[in-house]
Amino acid sequence: MATKVMMEALSPTMEEGRLVKWVKNVGDAVKSGDTIGEVETDKAIMELVARGDGILRARLIPEGTTATVGVVIGVIAAADEDISALTGGSAPAPAASAAAAPSAPAPSAAPTAAPAPVAESTAPSGPVRSSPLARRMAAEKGVNIGAIHGSGPGGRVIRRDIEGAAAAAPVAASNTAPAAVPAAASSKAAPTAVATAMQIDGEFKDVPLTQMRKTIARRLSESIGPVPTFYLTSEIDMTKVGQLREQMVANGDQYKVSVNDIIIKAVAIALTRHPECNAHWMGDAIRYFSAAHVGVAVATDDGLIVPVIRDAQLKGLGQIGKEARELAKKARERKLQPAEFTGGTFSVSNLGMFGIDQFTAIINPPEAAILAVGATETKPVWENGQFVPRQRMRVTLSCDHRVIDGAVGAKFLHTLRGLLEAPMMMLF
Repeated sequence: MATKVMMEALSPTMEEGRLVKWVKNVGDAVKSGDTIGEVETDKAIMELVARGDGILRARLIPEGTTATVGVVIGVIAAADEDISALTGGSAPAPAASAAAAPSAPAPSAAPTAAPAPVAESTAPSGPVRSSPLARRMAAEKGVNIGAIHGSGPGGRVIRRDIEGAAAAAPVAASNTAPAAVPAAASSKAAPTAVATAMQIDGEFKDVPLTQMRKTIARRLSESIGPVPTFYLTSEIDMTKVGQLREQMVANGDQYKVSVNDIIIKAVAIALTRHPECNAHWMGDAIRYFSAAHVGVAVATDDGLIVPVIRDAQLKGLGQIGKEARELAKKARERKLQPAEFTGGTFSVSNLGMFGIDQFTAIINPPEAAILAVGATETKPVWENGQFVPRQRMRVTLSCDHRVIDGAVGAKFLHTLRGLLEAPMMMLF
């Protein structure tokens, strides 16, 4: 019996997906659980697996196409099974030579009388195999992706290939585009966590929304409008945090932590002391959590994603640092699994590394609060009859007033400030 290949909900918030590539060709034998394609969801690029045994008889949408969850995009069936009811026309059995003659030219594997969806899927001369990020970077940088030999699996063009081609382009084109050389050769490039500058040829440029950007737009619209938000800002002395971090880093890589890792730990402890802030708005109830599952906002080339450090209140600073680095790397490579970016109870967004003194962050529903962290700066502070240099940092707590009252949010910030100004207390 034929098995439908459907666009599946590969993440909890996924409503549609974009088929990045087909891994299996029409005529290939597949078993249940085999990867047959790659799908870009709102969070990551994930594998689409077969749900039945047989032969991939039809691929009903081309690579790069977006389909809503539940739409049939392919068919798995026996070689002689009639699948015309699923493909919208007659679909002949795949030619036996397709699997038996690997040395034959690829076009001979395509049945000449196949209907449109089958013919599309067996065509060998499609676009160059490349990642979605590589294609977008190529478009932004004006790089001809078809002229690049990919270094990824199976010759796939990936990010580093585009970066290498873009870096070489100004040299090759120095006689025709001298203005591009200073920009590419600048030693003061923007941080890698932010998308590279977009090149616009002409009056404007329309870039189709990625699945991630669509979800960001929808989720933030759900937050900033309906959620009655208020903001509380506090300035914290981070001098001792800086000293603690230096001492830990000096003792080896296993103690390598960032200031943000220490903030995450302090937030987690403060949440256990103030569970009123560690909550979800459920519509007809407020759900309070005993464990602090702290989401950490990570900027990627495609938008913001928030991987979650679970049970952060129970983890040491070294473990939090290691986990935060691993999750951030996977987020930028679009390799996060659903369990790694869902279930957060509170979020932290840090823009201090970009020199932002203070900002307000938008709550990520159904969470009830988010902490925005600014830059740490050296400021003169009056102590014991004289000015002394101290490291100061501003944080702003965005609160859903349906869940958190002003005094509750203020008490949370008071506890957080105490922990960060005496960070050794977090080690006991």
